Amino acid sequence: MTTGAGQQLLLSGRGSGKGILTIPRRQWRMVKSTLLLSLFLAGCNTAGPHFRGLPATRVTVEGSVFDVRVRDNLAEAIRVNAQYAPRFGPIRERAGVAMAQVSGCKVKEVRGDQALATGLLDCGNGAPRDRIARQPLDCIPVRGTELRGVGQVSVDLDCYPA
Repeated sequence: MTTGAGQQLLLSGRGSGKGILTIPRRQWRMVKSTLLLSLFLAGCNTAGPHFRGLPATRVTVEGSVFDVRVRDNLAEAIRVNAQYAPRFGPIRERAGVAMAQVSGCKVKEVRGDQALATGLLDCGNGAPRDRIARQPLDCIPVRGTELRGVGQVSVDLDCYPA
């Protein structure tokens, strides 16, 4: 696997004697670390087992951004923005508001932590609505979020009920 100098990883094909891939050992550690970090980060916004396969609705409440999924009388809110050392108290309230907006139901209880919250919904006699009830909103662009693309510009908006 290594050359005589011990500095390179050599993967060789059958009987060829020539290496398919030669990576210096120091760089190999970096490659492994990058792959592991990529796999770890891929799970950061993954729905829990009960909510897999459901589309997420992105909602912003008082500066916290959540991906919300609803199934039956449960809702899941994953906070996807960076915030410095948030306490769960304020995040719990914001996650509950986000779940109520997406489900159209009253949120009885919110459990979890600063990153992932699960809400128990009270939808009265019926099941949760499939879509957010449309209501007029007042929106303002968030300063510093402008991204220019090819033939387009995207900007994050903070929206509040009108």
